[in-house]
Amino acid sequence: MSVIAYDESVVPTPEEETYVSSRPSRHEAEEAVRTLIRWAGDDPTREGLLDTPKRVAKAYEEWFGGYREDPEAILARVFEEVEGYDDIVLLKDIRVESVCEHHMAPIIGKAHIAYLPDRRVVGISKLARLVDIYGKRMQVQEKMTAQIADTLQKVLKPRGVAVMIEAEHQCMSTRGVHKHGVDTVTTRFTGAFKDDPKMEERFLRLAGK
Repeated sequence: MSVIAYDESVVPTPEEETYVSSRPSRHEAEEAVRTLIRWAGDDPTREGLLDTPKRVAKAYEEWFGGYREDPEAILARVFEEVEGYDDIVLLKDIRVESVCEHHMAPIIGKAHIAYLPDRRVVGISKLARLVDIYGKRMQVQEKMTAQIADTLQKVLKPRGVAVMIEAEHQCMSTRGVHKHGVDTVTTRFTGAFKDDPKMEERFLRLAGK
């Protein structure tokens, strides 16, 4: 079962793009974890939980590392020696690991990204890194889809961009309605992929949809 959202209008606000400068200290973060452990009903001073606050703080540095990276900077280096190649460049099944900003529960899935180059291409690993940078933030899937597509369009200036994300939200599968196996599907199309239905169909076919 899939929930599909065709989103062509979500634009992140400057406030959403700005990393909060008043970041708490590591000690404050660890104290907050101890508070949550007590609130959950356990004792943060018992042996098995003594180092948990430290581990959680370290894990957060990895899970939310996208706040410390510039998504536009990783796309800055481009290549023009492509012998006139002007057809679709597509990466599919890029693993997505993110966190729902409403419940801070995991979002796990995959992304498919394509663009039509206009004389310039970018290293394919940079597309995967772009997904990671936006994924390693507190997110809603619709916004993440738009951010990936719009950044690629802004920096690379291709003739069109297509992005699809399919993901399971554990805020829905492990709590609340407890519906496991439900994927949310979101898309964002620009340029030729938005204007030409045949290009959209071709992208979906190449992505295996």
